[in-house]
Amino acid sequence: MAPSPTGYFHVGSARTALFNWLFARQRGGTFVLRIEDTDALRNRPEHTAGIERAMRWLGLDWDEGPYFQSQRGGLYEAAIDRLLAGGHLYACDCTPELVAARNKAANRPPGYDGHCRDRGLEPAPGRLLRFRTPDAASTSWTDVIRGEVTYENRSIEDFSVRKSSGQPLFILANVVDDGDMAITHVVRGEDHVPNTPKYLLLWDALGLGAPPTFAHLPLLVNASRQKLSKRRDKVALEDYRDDGYLPEAMVNYLALLGWSPGNDREYLTRDELVAEFRLDQVKSAPAFFDEKKLSDVNASYLRSMPTGALVERAQEWLAGRWSPLAGLVQERARTLAEVYSMVDFLYLADLRVEPAEWAKVRRQQPAFTDLLGRAEETLAVCDWDTDAIRGAVVSAGEAVGVTNLGKAQAPVRLAVTGRTVGPPLFEALTLLGRNRTVARVAAARRRAHEEDIAAAGS
Repeated sequence: MAPSPTGYFHVGSARTALFNWLFARQRGGTFVLRIEDTDALRNRPEHTAGIERAMRWLGLDWDEGPYFQSQRGGLYEAAIDRLLAGGHLYACDCTPELVAARNKAANRPPGYDGHCRDRGLEPAPGRLLRFRTPDAASTSWTDVIRGEVTYENRSIEDFSVRKSSGQPLFILANVVDDGDMAITHVVRGEDHVPNTPKYLLLWDALGLGAPPTFAHLPLLVNASRQKLSKRRDKVALEDYRDDGYLPEAMVNYLALLGWSPGNDREYLTRDELVAEFRLDQVKSAPAFFDEKKLSDVNASYLRSMPTGALVERAQEWLAGRWSPLAGLVQERARTLAEVYSMVDFLYLADLRVEPAEWAKVRRQQPAFTDLLGRAEETLAVCDWDTDAIRGAVVSAGEAVGVTNLGKAQAPVRLAVTGRTVGPPLFEALTLLGRNRTVARVAAARRRAHEEDIAAAGS
């Protein structure tokens, strides 16, 4: 399993991790966790922690790792030296804009450019390195799920393996690590299919022997059969955990997204999954991630649980929801009742805003509706940590002329917690989760908009 720590842990990544784990446990193999953090600008330590926390919650223990690509630069440089010595790479000083312009003029797809192939440029700072893709023949592999897959080499661009900054790119690091770690099976999402011929060309150029076996899993789609999107769908595994879903129910449901044990069976224990799962029985068609079906599965697990166990699990969940805020709440509350009132927004499905507080904040903030609209946009796409959330709220305020942080966050606090006072907002929102935060901001914005229309009409 090789996730990138550039955001929340996607339910698609969780399904990929599960299928890898099941296959390794079934075969008596070694399940390796590798953090592919070559994208230094987008990586965040909290995302790495989130990956590990999510996998532990699902019970997907790994045997090796986590390995970090950021700590393996020497291996990548050695591979680049070998590729240069073998004539497989060339230096390129073209900007993306120049490449795009030439390809547009020649009616070629973006990125398909060999302008610098024969210019004889030496590797140097500010120049990236491209792989010299063969013009003839084709590259093929037998995919466990998709069968025989073939790409004509002439359809593959001279792809980059090292940025002009000197940083190795994902495709090179991926190949080098798989070779170094003796990976036998690569089980990943179908969005990586176009990367695989490049992978195999690099693998062959480095002389790494027989390549791994590939299995590209089907996409997860929503009810409209569109690829799951963080802007449109609930896709963060942490959100389901925080909403009180059981890990055993989530594992059971994820296992059936693209695979079936047959006989219309829907409920399998972890041991049954390990015994019965078959990678070569996974379908290639997109799998529908149905939140309602997941809720039904979770409800069934809850009903079958001994009452004492349910009480214990519920208490653990409740404590886990607000315990990170305990120290901050402790400084503000005077009674246990006040403690609860400061954190109840984490548990409530239907948030109620006191009319007097709503009217007060609306009166104090003339840009109330527009600010919530901007906050809805910025919070939907920012990283989900306290600094990023703070930046999103600041940006929303500045967009409507509100530069004071306290005044900018007041409408957001009211929309999300139902109150004008409480624990530090940005820390609280990290626990509430992106989807519920954005949904509450959107609901408050719609309410304010309706009030604006009514006021204008009167």
